[in-house]
Amino acid sequence: MYKLSNPSEHQRFTFMLIGIYFVSILILWNFPVLKHILYPFKLITVAFHEFGHALAGKCTGARIEAISVDPNEGGVTKMRGGRQCCVLPAGYIGSAVIGSFLIFCGFNILASKVASVFVCLCLLATLWWAEDWFTRGLTFVFIALFPALWVLTADGSGLVYVVLFLGVMSAMYSLWDIVEDLITRKVNSSDAAVFASRYGCPAQLWGCFWFLVSLLFIAFAVFMALLVW
Repeated sequence: MYKLSNPSEHQRFTFMLIGIYFVSILILWNFPVLKHILYPFKLITVAFHEFGHALAGKCTGARIEAISVDPNEGGVTKMRGGRQCCVLPAGYIGSAVIGSFLIFCGFNILASKVASVFVCLCLLATLWWAEDWFTRGLTFVFIALFPALWVLTADGSGLVYVVLFLGVMSAMYSLWDIVEDLITRKVNSSDAAVFASRYGCPAQLWGCFWFLVSLLFIAFAVFMALLVW
């Protein structure tokens, strides 16, 4: 426990960077003009959300037909079969899990390289299932980004900043998506609303539960980063 109570200088710097990213994303997210800076990153987190649905579907026997990311920051995953009790929450929670994993890896250069390979594999799967050219183009650009950073920065240190940013962005997007769908807008077609109609209990209750699960994943990622790195 000594390591947890006495973080290294690098760990303190990483925490500061996470804080800067968090505040910057929060500010950019809520300004009408500045929010366009986050646009491509919002779209890629939507892709992570849809990949979460697709992966859960594939693991429960579904046949994935297509993944589509909408330019208006929406997305849809088309599949046949699968267990909906696993598939429906997998978008929100999947984004949080991916974000948490990237945050954990963002504390270390080698781990960030591993994370970049993981992200590229997720995006390649999304590219395989993509049904429109917008989704294909988006995933292709981000797939090309990681090898470019690996080459342009001799030791791969540039990957750390991007991996960490994507981690914070994906984790925040997952949490904000739940809040926006169920509290501020109360979208009737949200994953939680569909889940509630199938399995009972208010959508807000399921949303709060998934919100807490997502928070636990993020907290666990930071805890493990302090412990491991």
